[in-house]
Amino acid sequence: MTDPKSSCWQLILLTEMMERCKKLGNNALLLNSVMSAFRAEFIATRSVDFIGMIKECNEAGFPKHLLFRSLGLNLALADPPEGDRLQILNEAWKVITKLKNPQDYINCADVWSEYTCRHFTKREVNTVLADVIKHMTPDRAFEDSYPQLQSIIKKVIAHFHDFSVLFSVEKFLPFLDMFQKESVRVEVCKCIMDVFIKHQHEPTKDPVILNALLHVCKTMHDSVNALTLEDEKRMLAHLINGFIKMVSFGRDFEQQLSFYVEARSMFCNLEPVLVQLIHSVNRLAMETRRVMKGNHSRKTAAFVRACAAYCFITIPSLVGIFTRLNLYLHSGQVALANQCLSQADAFFKAAISLVPEVPKMINIDGKMRPSESFLLEFLCNFFSTLLIVPDHPEHGVLFLVRELLNVIQDYTWEDNSDDKIRIYTYVLHLLSAMSQETYLYHVDKVDSNDSLYGGDSKFLAENNKLCETVMAQILEHLKALAKDEALKRQSSLGLSFFNSILAHGDLRNNRLNQLSVHLWHLAQRHGSADTRTMVKTLEYIKKRSKQPDMAHLTELALRLPLQTRT
Repeated sequence: MTDPKSSCWQLILLTEMMERCKKLGNNALLLNSVMSAFRAEFIATRSVDFIGMIKECNEAGFPKHLLFRSLGLNLALADPPEGDRLQILNEAWKVITKLKNPQDYINCADVWSEYTCRHFTKREVNTVLADVIKHMTPDRAFEDSYPQLQSIIKKVIAHFHDFSVLFSVEKFLPFLDMFQKESVRVEVCKCIMDVFIKHQHEPTKDPVILNALLHVCKTMHDSVNALTLEDEKRMLAHLINGFIKMVSFGRDFEQQLSFYVEARSMFCNLEPVLVQLIHSVNRLAMETRRVMKGNHSRKTAAFVRACAAYCFITIPSLVGIFTRLNLYLHSGQVALANQCLSQADAFFKAAISLVPEVPKMINIDGKMRPSESFLLEFLCNFFSTLLIVPDHPEHGVLFLVRELLNVIQDYTWEDNSDDKIRIYTYVLHLLSAMSQETYLYHVDKVDSNDSLYGGDSKFLAENNKLCETVMAQILEHLKALAKDEALKRQSSLGLSFFNSILAHGDLRNNRLNQLSVHLWHLAQRHGSADTRTMVKTLEYIKKRSKQPDMAHLTELALRLPLQTRT
């Protein structure tokens, strides 16, 4: 806190210095020193007095516009009395607007723009911007004053957070046109978008805001070239995405989709923006479903198909392979939820056909990393979706599952990797779930295979054949591990397969029961198994055997010995 005695003393001293200046004929250099030396609030309180002294001063060797600039710097830090504010602005601007030298003019205008924005309305701000344009346009004087022009723009947008008001300032966009140098223009656009994202809390459909910000975002997007750094691209995409998320036409979903179509054509060189647009369109389709409570009319059914078409033609233009895979899956799930079965099939087939293109290594945040763990995660998500996808009447039983299995079989996996077998294990989980009379989950108003086939024996026979094929692949891999002396891996996979059979298989089946016993012994062979895990597994089997219809597990438990290490 300021000491009151000190403040009082400074006020007395300021009064004394001002009197001395007047006696000396208002010497400009002395007057400037006074305004620079004392605290801003003291100068601001006596602004009218200082203006009177500046007007009468002798400016030999020290021009008046510098005195007005010094006064303006003080008024940017402290407020003058409310009744004096307009008079101060008028008196200052009478002098500033008469300056012929563009550099002298812009240096003063920059300082006083803060005062204007802080205390006045858009009308006065528009007058200041118009005056700056008038002074800086002849002979392209603005080219030598970009820092000051940028400073003025930053001050305007810092005080006008309501963008409908900001863009109704008639001279705001013409002022932006003075930024002819691309790098400066882009920096100004970034500042505008940054303020919009921070302060625009409600979605907007105001055509004035949309048109202006589309122009601003387009300027940023068009600055991207082959030499643009990835960090810069990310920043630009973040700002453009922030704008896209804030555009809402309410219940006018067709207008919303039209906006996304226009945005796609304008921002096609920034992948994160295209990804955001695809997510936005999918969300639009789900919002349509919510409004219709899942009962689409002919019009809304056509609309959600149009949303699916938008996504389907946009995804291939993306570069990131896992971005494409996940968006195909996500868009297929949205299509399925909207009962667009043929569109969902198209998305899922596109995803399956893309799997062979997954490279061994992918770039993540500038580092090359193996892709198999990402592929494994994607396929697990895919399998959980395939459970509820109904078979196409023309493509036979479990067509998509068969197609995906063929792709997995042909994919070139890492030599020392067991991911292929882990995926086959997950396929067994899927096929087990598909053989149930009623599936674990459904999509509203979509008949999955449990409803279509109703436990048909032919369907179950096909399912069992697939199970046998997949199990044969797993057992073949386990045998190969014994030849390669990879005994620890063999033990771990053997126990994992045993647990899968225990959780998903019918162990009343004699062949499956026998296989599980062999896998148990395999897991413990060569002393590679974790004894604690084996003990807990056996305890779990004994506990389950006491449940109704699980008596067969009692006999199984007796055939599963625990080997001790010697």
